[in-house]
Amino acid sequence: MNIIIFGPPGAGKGTQAKFIVNKYNLYQLSTGELLREEIKNKTELGSQISSIINSGDLVSDEIVSNLIEKFISNDTYKNHIIFDGYPRTLSQAKNLEILLKKYNQKIDVVLKLSVSLETVKKRILERQIKENRADDNEEIAIKRYKTYEKSAEPVIDYYKQSNLLKFINGEAGISEINTEISDLIDTIKG
Repeated sequence: MNIIIFGPPGAGKGTQAKFIVNKYNLYQLSTGELLREEIKNKTELGSQISSIINSGDLVSDEIVSNLIEKFISNDTYKNHIIFDGYPRTLSQAKNLEILLKKYNQKIDVVLKLSVSLETVKKRILERQIKENRADDNEEIAIKRYKTYEKSAEPVIDYYKQSNLLKFINGEAGISEINTEISDLIDTIKG
């Protein structure tokens, strides 16, 4: 089973993805983690990514696509992936479909965490205190939320048309969101 978990930065995608990974024995493909790993390893690509993220912009589709293909082409992860924070744009969604077909895979469900800007700001500030992430501050959070909302609309429509999209109340508590997601996945798995 391949799942996409979708929502603005700070919506709780990472938290929910970890829960799904543990419960359903999946592998989390977090573009954020892949990008942070490049930065942490101080690669040339990593320093490029760092300056893009710190300016509040999104990393190019080409960079992300190469990192994604490297992951999904690995047989260990085949049909056991939860995509966390990808795709963010319609071109990424179409590219993901092409990549998955290339490796004989598909998306089974798309989970959209619906959450307000106010909730995102609150969570980002809490995360900044706990994890001390350089990309977490209110100004960047607002910019990333607005960028996300603008770019997400065509992606949401794309998955709506393919009947894969399921809305999740991202405003609820962590365990309530876990339960809602589990019920949906269990229904799809049959």
